[in-house]
Amino acid sequence: MTLIVGVRYLVTSGAFALATRVRKPGLYAGLDRQIGREIRWSLASAAIYGIPAGIVAWGWQAHGWTRIYDDVNVWPLWYLPVSVFLYLFAHDTWFYWTHRWMHRPRWFRIAHAVHHASRPPTAWAAMAFHPIEALTGAVVIPLLVFAIPIHVAALGLVLGIMTFMGVTNHMGWEIFPRFLVDGPAGRWLITASHHQRHHDRYGCNFGLYFRFWDRLCGTDDGLGSFEKRGTAARARAGHGVDRRVAGHDAHR
Repeated sequence: MTLIVGVRYLVTSGAFALATRVRKPGLYAGLDRQIGREIRWSLASAAIYGIPAGIVAWGWQAHGWTRIYDDVNVWPLWYLPVSVFLYLFAHDTWFYWTHRWMHRPRWFRIAHAVHHASRPPTAWAAMAFHPIEALTGAVVIPLLVFAIPIHVAALGLVLGIMTFMGVTNHMGWEIFPRFLVDGPAGRWLITASHHQRHHDRYGCNFGLYFRFWDRLCGTDDGLGSFEKRGTAARARAGHGVDRRVAGHDAHR
């Protein structure tokens, strides 16, 4: 499972990094050392993600411990999209609150600063986590499969959406069309434009898929903009991560 997670990361992030090179040539120029660091942290995270995933796979196939089912007739067909939404909403809820916790000054310095050291983030940064943060992310889906029934194909879709959104939210440019981002759906769905503001300002926009918790808790700060590379480079040179740590709680 570690190998599967690691290959999935390399293939997905590599594909979107290549797309960035084609669509936005030069966007990642000068970031070779940062990208190397992102890949190393991400592969370490893959090892952590693989442990609970392997336990779930073993428990499902060998013992039937989970609520994963492979007979589509076990539950009504209308439950398939409902189960996908339940998983995404539960994951988003877990992510929002653990993400806010990671932005408390002590835990930010200990763990989350690893992720925010990517300034600006790239398509390779999606899993660039400290082991503590990787562990908080690795357990949520494995825990859900013991509580909420889901078809194995629907679970695959959830994992695909998780991977896709994790990568595209960090690409440094908006992959979705403006009519979606600026339209009614964009007011509730998170894309790179929303998550970019989190990486710019740190104390806002903590969600993963939906803006629900950010809106409810007053941490939604709208959509961000994508800096030109020269501006981003000057920002990296002039502002360290530690300078922003002390002000995180002020944004709540």
